[in-house]
Amino acid sequence: MFLFLIKHGKLLLKNLKWEELQQKDLNRSTMVVETNTKYLNEVKEGEKVNVNLTYFDHDKKRLHLKMEMISQETNKLSASMEWISLYIDLSKRKVTEFEEEKVKLMRDFIEQNKSKFSNEGLLFTSKLKK
Repeated sequence: MFLFLIKHGKLLLKNLKWEELQQKDLNRSTMVVETNTKYLNEVKEGEKVNVNLTYFDHDKKRLHLKMEMISQETNKLSASMEWISLYIDLSKRKVTEFEEEKVKLMRDFIEQNKSKFSNEGLLFTSKLKK
């Protein structure tokens, strides 16, 4: 499940047009540093699920996300994962601030989708430095 949600998290970054700003040109990337994963209901092999982003926020150096996996068959919450990622300058091996273009993309994404987000039950909101 963890890898499944990470894959969908990468799709989120692609949808944010993160790729267009090419981290590799800047030698930067994200690194997950803390997670909270809950397995709530069994999903059988081949069962169709929806993966929904239920929360997204950021500060100057961190991303905070939560995704949920819901069974299409039963409409039950099967699993959730909340995580904090740091933005890393790989040439220095240090945490760094997001470029203004990325901050704008994230702000726009949050503005367009905030009605779909819920902060209910989040564990890591205090980790962001706003």
